[in-house]
Amino acid sequence: MKIVLQRVRRASVAVGDEPVSEIGPGLLLLVGVAAGDNREAADWLARKVAGLRVFSNESGRMNLSVAETGGAVLAVSQFTLLGDVRKGNRPSFVEAAPPEEARPLFDYLCERLREHGVPEVRTGRFGAMMDVELLNDGPVTLVLER
Repeated sequence: MKIVLQRVRRASVAVGDEPVSEIGPGLLLLVGVAAGDNREAADWLARKVAGLRVFSNESGRMNLSVAETGGAVLAVSQFTLLGDVRKGNRPSFVEAAPPEEARPLFDYLCERLREHGVPEVRTGRFGAMMDVELLNDGPVTLVLER
């Protein structure tokens, strides 16, 4: 699994003209599920995301997690994170899990985020072409892989 994590002031997802989800301050997660990924990887990533200290405390130091700040998470499935561009000019997506494998793991990751204290976890629409809007905070962007 691969996650691109962005600290945001706000983020939203729409499919066409239909709003799907939005959050205020928190984290936007772009989530790619690779073929062969399992619940152990999702558990590890959920613990890591929930506990990452990327929000500022009263001294201005990044020392608080999303769970501690009461922030939200917007998780968006994005198989293109697994695109391999080492050869040629067209990405290969053979490393991405097929939807019937990826969706249960994506849903499991979101469930585990809630269990690790993230008060609000919202999602995009799995498998849809989505418009994702965000206002970066910082910007703070990290890549997590397991």
